[in-house]
Amino acid sequence: MTVRSALACVLFLSSASALAAGRPRYGGELRVAHDGPPEVGEPALADTPLEATLLGLLSRPVCRAMPDGTILPALARELSRPTPQSVRLTLANAATAGALARAWMRLASAENASPYRALLYPVRGEARQVSTQGATVELTLSFPWPDLERALCHPALAAPASSPGQGPFSAVGRGTLEAQLAWPQGRPYLDRLLLTGTDERGLARLWSSRQVQLELGVSSETDTTAGTPYYATFLAFAPRKLPADFRQAVESAIDREDLTRLFVHAPAQPMPHLLPPALMPQGPRPRPAPPAPSTPRTVTLLYDASLDDQRAVAERIQVKLHERGYTVALEPMPRSALRARWAKGDFELMLHALLLPPVPGPALAVVLDAAGRRDLLGVELPAIGALADAGARDTRVRERALALAPSVPLVPLYAQGLGVRLAPEVGGLRFDAQGLPWVDGLHLAPQEGTATGGRP
Repeated sequence: MTVRSALACVLFLSSASALAAGRPRYGGELRVAHDGPPEVGEPALADTPLEATLLGLLSRPVCRAMPDGTILPALARELSRPTPQSVRLTLANAATAGALARAWMRLASAENASPYRALLYPVRGEARQVSTQGATVELTLSFPWPDLERALCHPALAAPASSPGQGPFSAVGRGTLEAQLAWPQGRPYLDRLLLTGTDERGLARLWSSRQVQLELGVSSETDTTAGTPYYATFLAFAPRKLPADFRQAVESAIDREDLTRLFVHAPAQPMPHLLPPALMPQGPRPRPAPPAPSTPRTVTLLYDASLDDQRAVAERIQVKLHERGYTVALEPMPRSALRARWAKGDFELMLHALLLPPVPGPALAVVLDAAGRRDLLGVELPAIGALADAGARDTRVRERALALAPSVPLVPLYAQGLGVRLAPEVGGLRFDAQGLPWVDGLHLAPQEGTATGGRP
């Protein structure tokens, strides 16, 4: 072997070793703490950013939208448009396709009605009947809707977590998840996740004692990273049960900046419009003057008993509306009962929080349905979908959101994201377009002195 050949071999081996060292390694277990429930419910109810992240470990929607606009298959093997007015989903098998179709039809049923059904409104029959052919689901559109694929990536449209093989991990015991080696999009880097549910103090204690490597739901603003905030909270009200100037009373009494800073866990932003600031960056409107004094009234405000932020915000609204002549009784409820009261229109006031999709058109559809203005979907959505250019569609949505706001019985309050804290040895953190962390993409860095490389 010549000297030149020997040098070439040395350089090749060195570069190969460096490349292997830079690749994520498979294996290991990650200790994770969160301040969510011990078990997540059905996808349409597990819609806080934290619960959607936990659900996504076990069950995924058909796709995942990324911040750059790309759509990656998740539960589906393939998404395609055989014609401009149809979307074809190819799943792993007929059982998965059937479970997904049944989950979608449940959203539109009277007993399980959800505002996320608006994501499927452009589908013929509003997805009340979703047919499958083997492992294939065909969706035919009632009108042009170029954003359907991105809408289908919403976590609320995932299959139930009870169905096996629907996510990158599977539960093998309480708080223990193992990687699905046959996950269609590639097995996770980690072999195992060890989950611990706790509260805010527990998160701080576990982190300071280095007992965990990943924390989800952290509200500290100094040592965390977060995705885009799309979890929007509104004050919904029943116009027929309240005076005509009720919106003016609320808008004049509530300072969104103070409400978000003092009563809502970070990361959070004031939301002055029907869509979150990430989708609608227009500045806040001036606060109106208080309405003229009127006869005192007693009203009831329903809120989600599982969310501490909603309790604090409800109590603040109670105080501020008292200044406008309203005595507000507070009634905490489980989320399922809260949604059932919403579906029946059985409330005076309600704090309604929704994980809005990161696309203006589908987000406006969910907001209008949540406001009880489903009648507007058939008017607004076809005109939006008729615009082929994405920028033109988004501009149209923002214009319509501004125009419709005075007639929609929702007062937007704030939008929240998910705070995440990582130990130095954990790498690969990315957020998808929904603002949720991609946990199955995380990996552990090799410890010093161990061999590098591993399976590519």
